[in-house]
Amino acid sequence: MSFLLGPLSGALVAGGVYYGFSNLIRTRTQQHITDLHNLSVRLVETPTLVPAPDPAATRVKPHAFSAELKSRWNEQIAALFTNVHSLDRTAVEWGKSLVYG
Repeated sequence: MSFLLGPLSGALVAGGVYYGFSNLIRTRTQQHITDLHNLSVRLVETPTLVPAPDPAATRVKPHAFSAELKSRWNEQIAALFTNVHSLDRTAVEWGKSLVYG
């Protein structure tokens, strides 16, 4: 009799696990179906004209001080790169004159 107790209890546990997962999958699927239906109804029934705020580009006002500051910063950075480039060229010419005479 004990040789039947193990397989029967295993079958009972497996049946319970199967039923639990099956029930969980069924209820989740039903929830998803309901949610998708509600979303599709909302999508179809919403008005085509949705009032929205103005675009950000029209709401941002230019600031004269920050524009001037950026312009001067860019000029200084450009001058720095020009000076480094000319310094490099001068160093190369000086090095060639030392090596080749």
